[in-house]
Amino acid sequence: MSTTSTTTSPNTYARIAALLYLTIIGAGIAAQFFVRGSLIVPGDAAATAQAITASESLFRLGIAGDLVMIAADIALALVFYILFRPVSHALSLLAAFFRLVQAAILGINLLNLLQVLKLLGGADYLAVFGADQLAAQALFYAEAHGMGYSLGLVFFGLNCLVFGYLVAKSRYVPRILGFLLIFAGAGYLVDCFAGFLLPDVYAAYADLFALVVFLPAIVGELALCLWLLIKGVNVPQAPRTTATLHPARAAA
Repeated sequence: MSTTSTTTSPNTYARIAALLYLTIIGAGIAAQFFVRGSLIVPGDAAATAQAITASESLFRLGIAGDLVMIAADIALALVFYILFRPVSHALSLLAAFFRLVQAAILGINLLNLLQVLKLLGGADYLAVFGADQLAAQALFYAEAHGMGYSLGLVFFGLNCLVFGYLVAKSRYVPRILGFLLIFAGAGYLVDCFAGFLLPDVYAAYADLFALVVFLPAIVGELALCLWLLIKGVNVPQAPRTTATLHPARAAA
């Protein structure tokens, strides 16, 4: 009598992870850069309020994109934990926790964007505030969202350090991909802490910090996604036991 195995193969998990990761990258970039980047004008409350009011549906679409990204991030934490658990159970769990903390922060942080919509929504009880006051408060919450996003990226940077080490150690994929993730994680941490601790320096060298973070992040994360999607993972097979090689002798 034969039985059919229902165990999901590592390559299936790898390709699920790749699709989730590509979803995260696509939704995240679209929401943060193409939507909010085109609507929020740093330091100009009136222009920001006007842009968001004129393109409210686009602004809401950005929030929806963030929700898709966060949901995919939570699922990816589980898939990567399952895939890399044989390499190190403790480190796989730690990497998953860091990614989940990031997802929780980003999810709560969306309340700031909902407050922006509330302030610019024209509710009757807001009539006690002038248009300039409402615009200033809306920009305040939009900038608070930016700071909350950076806080979430601290934990994503920690995730990249741990996960990059796991990738390099596993030999599932070329080790260089793991090293790129470690470099990206260090870049995220440098960028975030520079913004928190040295805001004037950070503002003066914003383009340099962006290059330090986004170049290794895009290269490392996208390369890992494409490798997992196209090539999958090379998981070493466990050695066959004596009982497997000589079933008759094992039964004796």
